[in-house]
Amino acid sequence: MEVNGAVTDAEKLRSQFLQALRTRRSAQVPLTVEPAKPVVNPLYQEVPPPTSSEEMESCPKANIGDLKELLKEENLYLHIEAGEQGKLPLLILSMKESNLEKRPAVVFLHSTHKCKEWLRPLLEAYASRGYVAIGVDSRYHGERASCLTTYKDALVSSWKNGDTMPFIFDTVWDLIKLADFLTQREDIDSSRIGITGESLGGMHAWFAAFADTRYAVAAPIIGVQGFRWAVDNDKWEARVNSIKAVFEEARIDLGKKEIDKEVVEKVWNRIAPGLASQFDAPNTIPAIAPRPLLIANGAEDPRCPIDGLEIPKARACKAYGEVHCSDKFKIIAEPGIGHRMTPLMVKETSDWFDQFLKP
Repeated sequence: MEVNGAVTDAEKLRSQFLQALRTRRSAQVPLTVEPAKPVVNPLYQEVPPPTSSEEMESCPKANIGDLKELLKEENLYLHIEAGEQGKLPLLILSMKESNLEKRPAVVFLHSTHKCKEWLRPLLEAYASRGYVAIGVDSRYHGERASCLTTYKDALVSSWKNGDTMPFIFDTVWDLIKLADFLTQREDIDSSRIGITGESLGGMHAWFAAFADTRYAVAAPIIGVQGFRWAVDNDKWEARVNSIKAVFEEARIDLGKKEIDKEVVEKVWNRIAPGLASQFDAPNTIPAIAPRPLLIANGAEDPRCPIDGLEIPKARACKAYGEVHCSDKFKIIAEPGIGHRMTPLMVKETSDWFDQFLKP
């Protein structure tokens, strides 16, 4: 009965989350696919723009000499709802293979201010190993941005108007629609779709796996944290500083001399309702059970304090244990590492998907 109760609770929470997402949706449109062109000059909302990532380059890949010539590249737009943000840009890499066997797929989400093109080393590595690898531009990033302040402006607008959820939740809606598309593709095994991401992308992967059970395996990297715990324990500053403009705007509107706990809580409640309450990690992480879940964090990460994961970890261990699959839940807290993805995290994530997605 406890197991059935846990499943029921998870489904109820999922339903409540989907209802919350629907409260700020643009008009829905039929899911359609439009061919797109490769992006020649990707937009990065940081100065100077990043150049390369040794961590992503370290991802295990098959030993194929002419890999780039053997890769199939698809650039697509997925139309999911009305409005300028209703077009989801995709970069999909897979091997040009003559057989028609369905393959596992992994969705990749970038970090703040980056874009799907930044993920190419990971996409190529996974594609070389037989996956269909999908890179996504999150809301107000990449092709969905027009200038260096698009994401910042969207966050401030959400605080002011309360009509969008640019921090995490709107992109999760996109990922639900993406699952609709991926499960219809002839080259993908719909029962073997994984999802991962770095930092903001890790949060997207976490919540997408919670919201949509079609994501069969999840591995968020430096993204999972306890938002309520951070507020209650005054450990919110590093996370706030990563998107400080919206908190400064809120501070001014609330007549505060400085950003404090009240400002932080009001911003979360406004731009991502439930993020620091019913949809926080202690509830949504165990709701991913029994699907395989790897959480990779740095032990010294100030944005994702490891102490804030004690309750989510305990509840997840209980949830996975109750359905006799404790081996499907794992947390890595890499010693001495702050808020950055490392080669170890990339390798562990790669191994996790191979373990649970490969036949």
